[in-house]
Amino acid sequence: MPLALLIMLLVWAMTSVSCSEYQRALKSPDYKLKRQVALKFYEKGDYKRALPLIEELLTITRGTSEAEKFYYYYAKCHFGVKDYESAQYYFENFMGTFPTSGFTEDAAFMSAYTLYLQSPRYDLDATSTRKAIQELQYFINRYPRSNRVAECNALMDELRVKLEKKSFRAAQLYMHMEYYPAAILSFKNFLKDFPDSRYEEEAYFNIVKCAYLYARKSVDPKKPERFEETVKYYYTFAEKFPKSRFASEVNSMYKAASDFLKSKNQEKATSTLP
Repeated sequence: MPLALLIMLLVWAMTSVSCSEYQRALKSPDYKLKRQVALKFYEKGDYKRALPLIEELLTITRGTSEAEKFYYYYAKCHFGVKDYESAQYYFENFMGTFPTSGFTEDAAFMSAYTLYLQSPRYDLDATSTRKAIQELQYFINRYPRSNRVAECNALMDELRVKLEKKSFRAAQLYMHMEYYPAAILSFKNFLKDFPDSRYEEEAYFNIVKCAYLYARKSVDPKKPERFEETVKYYYTFAEKFPKSRFASEVNSMYKAASDFLKSKNQEKATSTLP
């Protein structure tokens, strides 16, 4: 018999035995058999087949010394089949139910990690992103000597980049829609929330630009005060970024604002002459 055919037959035979054993364990009331087969599939990483057996064992072992272990395995099986929402729920519940367990540290990390995995693109709702950061920080605070602290910090940095980008794009959207006061406020809040952002220079530049465009589109009586705001924002920008890539554009706006204010001051001076 060819070797390849022999291997195929052996694999088929093993699979048939495994399936038969699994079906027997599912239907059997025998706790020991269920436990043996459940652990066999769990340890192989076959979480899809381990899950229904461990779910039964949860009920059978409730109130016993094994309940803690099977509850933890149950959460891990949900994670293994990529049902992250359920996994997060069970890991979090495990921590509250078994706070002194040897599995609690891992459950705390996994609870946070499943939230990290559920974090969507930056332009979608950021609720799970913020909650993931909160849970990762909670893990660090609770287990400051854990060998997972560095991983938690790296994950939080990645999530903060999403929040940073979302906040900056939201401010940009106000600007593109010509809601200039709202854009200025949003860029200011962005700079407060992300003081070391890679978008810092552009955010300061956009504040000047929004102030300038808002002044230009204002009714005449409001223009002087709004061009004065433009000049004020320009000085802040110029001081922080003396060699900016936006220098040409920002200097042009400053000159236009200054020329307008100069002409208004000359008009005032002329009108007061006897």
